[in-house]
Amino acid sequence: MSKSLDSYRVAMEKLERGTPPVEGSGFLGADLEPSEAKLVLIPSPWDVTTSYRPGTSRGPEVIIAASHQLDLDDASFGKVYRAGIAFLPHPDAIEKMNALLRIRAEKVMADLAEGEPDSDDLAAVNEGSAALNQYVRDAARVALDQGAIVAVVGGDHSSPLGLIQALGEKHPDGFGVLHFDAHHDLRNAYEGFQFSHASIFHNVMESVPAVSRLVQVGIRDFCEEEREYMTALGWRGSVFYQRDLFKRKARGDSWGSVCDDIISQLPPKVYVSFDIDGLDPACCPSTGTPVPGGLSFDEAVYLIDCLAESGRQIIGFDLCEVSPDPRGDNEWDANVGCRILYKLCGLAAMTQKMI
Repeated sequence: MSKSLDSYRVAMEKLERGTPPVEGSGFLGADLEPSEAKLVLIPSPWDVTTSYRPGTSRGPEVIIAASHQLDLDDASFGKVYRAGIAFLPHPDAIEKMNALLRIRAEKVMADLAEGEPDSDDLAAVNEGSAALNQYVRDAARVALDQGAIVAVVGGDHSSPLGLIQALGEKHPDGFGVLHFDAHHDLRNAYEGFQFSHASIFHNVMESVPAVSRLVQVGIRDFCEEEREYMTALGWRGSVFYQRDLFKRKARGDSWGSVCDDIISQLPPKVYVSFDIDGLDPACCPSTGTPVPGGLSFDEAVYLIDCLAESGRQIIGFDLCEVSPDPRGDNEWDANVGCRILYKLCGLAAMTQKMI
């Protein structure tokens, strides 16, 4: 047996025995090398441009810690872990850069309230954000070339741009994006930050021509600029605003029929972008930019299940904006986040016939 297969076997046996995870072990308590995994997760400890409150840079670490108490037989997708799931090593250099640039970004935001920000501070943030994008893009290319499904775990929602760009190279025939969020994220260089968390899908739609369709769900906080940009996308864009989703349910439409309508907008290949604030804040009270309303956990899971049943192929995904309680009182956001992440792993693995 090869070293890789032997390591995979040992990791699976450990999980199936229910061996209690030790501190420092990986996602779900497994110790699987990324080179041996079929689902490779790129951690992004990044919250440089978060405009309301920071903290999402700790998302990957708290999700991994919370996953150690997750039961592994998923009701929708079964034994998802058997696909082999592993995070890449924590990028210490990215974390250090994030801490330094967050200080300069906060100065830019404060200066904007008084007039013009310091051009050196703004340039440093934009250059650092471009470096994050390149790190993610390079890591994604390596894993994709090895035949893995690749995901980004943020961090703020600017994090997955490099992955989506790499998938655009891998799938030039085109794919759609299903985007869960409270926000459009369609602003152009918000607060002067070229790669703002509020600009991720403006940047995607401008720089990844392979994205043939952007379908957004749960949107309920946006500006005129974003709504106009979405309208200008024409056939490339479709929005299911939270207000309209609620009205349909209030008037008697089933959530199943709503999900059918959402999925009908997607092409055969799909990338899923899941900002945790697309959920009701009861599920994610510590997220960077919480907004009242949103999908319930069960509604989001049902939509994920329907997507799996639709026959579409999931080519990648991200989970962003999970943040620990700033007071350290509980792990609720991470508890919800690790479950959404496991669902997304199951969705991708099932549609790629890995489980």
